Formats: sequence, C-alpha cells, structure tokens
Amino acid sequence: MSTVYTGVPARNPRAVARALAGPAAVAAGIGLACAAVWWGDPTTPGGLFPVCPTKFLFGIDCPGCGGLRMAYSLLHGNVSAAVHYNAVALVFVVLFAWSGFAWTVGRLRGRAVRSWLHRRWTPWVAGAAFAAWFVLRNLPFPPFAGLFV
Repeated sequence: MSTVYTGVPARNPRAVARALAGPAAVAAGIGLACAAVWWGDPTTPGGLFPVCPTKFLFGIDCPGCGGLRMAYSLLHGNVSAAVHYNAVALVFVVLFAWSGFAWTVGRLRGRAVRSWLHRRWTPWVAGAAFAAWFVLRNLPFPPFAGLFV
C-alpha cells in the first residue's frame, strides 16, 4: 500500500475513494460518538454516563468536566449552554474540525495541508490553555465561581 501524500492529486474515482477512506472512517466514529451522547443525555443527573472521576474523588472540575454536556448542548444547537459547560473544549472542537478538513483536503490534493496541529508551539499553548482553564474554573470567588459545573 502506498502513501497517500504522493504529491499527485486524487483524480479518478478509485483514488478519491482511497483518499477519503480515512476521513470517512473518522467521521463515522465521531457520528457514532455523537449519537451515543445524544441518546445518553449527559445533562440528566444519574443518567447513562458516569460522573467525572476527578469531580467524584476531589470535588473539583478537571479541564474536561462538562465536555459531554457541552457536546450534547452543541448537538441540540444551544451554543450558550455549550459555552457554559466547557468553553475551552468548544474551542478545541472548532480547531479539530479545522484540522479534519485540512487533513481531508490534503489527502485529496496528495500533499499535506498545514493546520494548527503542525505548529511547533501547539502542545505548549494547548497545555497552557488547559492548565489555566483547570485553575480558573475551580476558583471559589466571582466571576470564576460561575465556571464551576
């Protein structure tokens, strides 16, 4: 099996199908995960999804706390509730959508399309954003107390 990034764009139907196989598989997996979140309704206490272990053990919100509720709200078109549940995760959803689009276009073009994931500073900025979010959302005084979910 040859590499997808050959430098030659996918022109015939077979090459396009081969180029789109990976992104289609990822999109199908994301679709299944979204269906599970839609069906499981994480906004209902005591529902299908368990409580975050960090919240259960320590009583504080981890950087990912509220992520499923954010996804559920976003799937229902309620952006303000999604921002309330986990604003940083919502930003990363947008960034990963951009990366998925760039990956798909790159596979069709036969060469990589740079996205935010290709930057040298990406891990540092993402780590700093998650660390800041972890600290800020657990501060017990206004206006940060409103970030606790």
